[in-house]
Amino acid sequence: MTEQGGILCIDKPEGFTSFDVVAKLRGIARERRVGHAGTLDPMATGVLPLFFGRATKACDILPRQDKRYLASFKLGVTTDTQDITGTVLSEQTPDADEARVRAAAAGLVGDIMQTPPMYSAVRVNGQRLYELARRGVEVERAARPVTVYSIDFTACDVQANTFTIDVHCSKGTYIRTLIADIGAALGCGAVMTALRRTMAASFTLADCVTIEQAQQAAQDGVFGTLLRPVETAFCALPSAALNEKQTKMFLNGVRLDIGRVACKRTGGTYAVYAHDRRFLGVARERDGLLCMQKLFTLEV
Repeated sequence: MTEQGGILCIDKPEGFTSFDVVAKLRGIARERRVGHAGTLDPMATGVLPLFFGRATKACDILPRQDKRYLASFKLGVTTDTQDITGTVLSEQTPDADEARVRAAAAGLVGDIMQTPPMYSAVRVNGQRLYELARRGVEVERAARPVTVYSIDFTACDVQANTFTIDVHCSKGTYIRTLIADIGAALGCGAVMTALRRTMAASFTLADCVTIEQAQQAAQDGVFGTLLRPVETAFCALPSAALNEKQTKMFLNGVRLDIGRVACKRTGGTYAVYAHDRRFLGVARERDGLLCMQKLFTLEV
C-alpha cells in the first residue's frame, strides 16, 4: 500500500452492514485505518467506496456526494422500517394506474424536505434513531433538505403493484422514505422491496470488486493492485500545479498567493499537485490565498 493509501469500491452483498464490510476489509488488508463513504442498509447491495490508510481523510471532503440507486417497491403495504424487512403496519388494495404512480414520483423530484425514518443512523439527543426504534420509542425528527435530481421508472407491473425506479439524488436522501412518500401521495402506502446502489460519488458498479475477490487478491499478494489512488476521488476538481518552492511551502502549511499558482481560478476547492506531478492534497481558495484543507502526502 502506498503512503497515501488508496480507495477500493466493494459491491456490498445483502445482509452485511457497511461496518461489517469495513471490519472484513480491515482483516483482509491488515490495515487498521479503513473508512467508508455512505452507509448502506443491510438489505441493500451495491457501490460502497472504502478508503484505506491516509486516504480515510478523504471521506468527509469528497467533491461529489450524489448517489444513484435502483429501487423496487410494492404499493398497498406499509411497515415500521419502510422496507420489506419490517413489521407490516397496513395492507390494502391500491387504486392507482401507472400514470398516477409516475405522477406521484414526479412530484418528489427537485429540492424537497425529507423526514429521516426512525430506523436510521441519525442521532437525536445523542442517540441513534434505530436504537430508540428498537425499544419502541418514536421521537420527533426535523425534516432535512435533500435533492432528488431524477426518478426514472425501469419496470412497472400494475397488476402486481410492483415498480422499479432509478433514482439520482443528493447525499442524505433515504430511498425507502422517498418510496413511502410515493405511497402516501397515492393514499395506499408503499414499501421498498429491494435496493441497489449503482453510483456513489464518482464511483459506479464497474469500479467494484466483491469481498471474495478482495480476499483472493490478498491471498495472492496483489491486494495493493486493487486500490485506486486517492486522487481519483478528486478528479472533478480543478487542479493547482505548484513549483518546487511552492510545494515545500504548501507541505509546511504555508498559505500560498493563488495569483502565483498555476491554476484556473474558481474561488473554490482545488486538487493540488507538486512540481513533480505528485498529488499532494486538497486546498480551498480564501481571500486570494490557497489554503490547505487536507494533506495526503508528507514527503517534500
